[in-house]
Amino acid sequence: MCELLAMSANVPTDIVFSFTGLAQRGGVTGPHVDGWGITFYEGKGSRTFKDASPSSESHIAKLIQSYPIKSEVVISHIRQANRGCVSLENTHPFTRELWGRYWTYAHNGQLTDYHAKFTVSRYQPVGDTDSELAFCWILEQIAQHFGNTKPEDMLAVFKFVASLADDIRALGVFNMILSDGEHLMSYCSNNLCYITRRAPFGKAKLIDTDVVIDFNKETTAHDVVTVIATRPLTDNEQWHIMQPGNWTLFKQGEVLIDM
Repeated sequence: MCELLAMSANVPTDIVFSFTGLAQRGGVTGPHVDGWGITFYEGKGSRTFKDASPSSESHIAKLIQSYPIKSEVVISHIRQANRGCVSLENTHPFTRELWGRYWTYAHNGQLTDYHAKFTVSRYQPVGDTDSELAFCWILEQIAQHFGNTKPEDMLAVFKFVASLADDIRALGVFNMILSDGEHLMSYCSNNLCYITRRAPFGKAKLIDTDVVIDFNKETTAHDVVTVIATRPLTDNEQWHIMQPGNWTLFKQGEVLIDM
């Protein structure tokens, strides 16, 4: 299985600390050696870095760990291939345009008997993974249901996505992260958790490598930062463990919906 990492914050924030822990799971403390990727949003734009090499060995991953790119929404993924070959086009996250915004998605899990369900025309997969095809199908269903103009009620959109995710979960394991650059949605099939950090900030210690950070020195009293991961990244903080079928919607670090 793959592993997911995402962040929602109310101020531009770097994800160096969390990504450093995740990258170790790509070949050192975990078997996820079939590529990795990360997307940072900046306003309506986004920048994505991908590599089909293990994150623990990737020079591009080392750049991400050393260069603090600040963003309010981040999605990252390390891959252990089960559907599709090891290649750049099969590396998450995947991005498509809808309603004049970039939507970004990453999936952890494996689906079976899915081709008949995921009929697509407007959005076509580039690679050959079940994950990317599911993403194309989700966006196609959103466009068909809500039309070509962005609705005012975006909460209704993500509730609709949650109903689609329920359907997909019937085909296998479907842990998902999805964002339109403003909202960040996490859907749990079996393994997903999150932590929201706010004042008073303290120290955090990574599980996968000997790194400690004092967030009190890196933040202001008004900062709110939520990190979502497949498994907890730190061993001295209390992470919220999501239950199968639960989904949560975040905006600027705060929970909008938790179901």
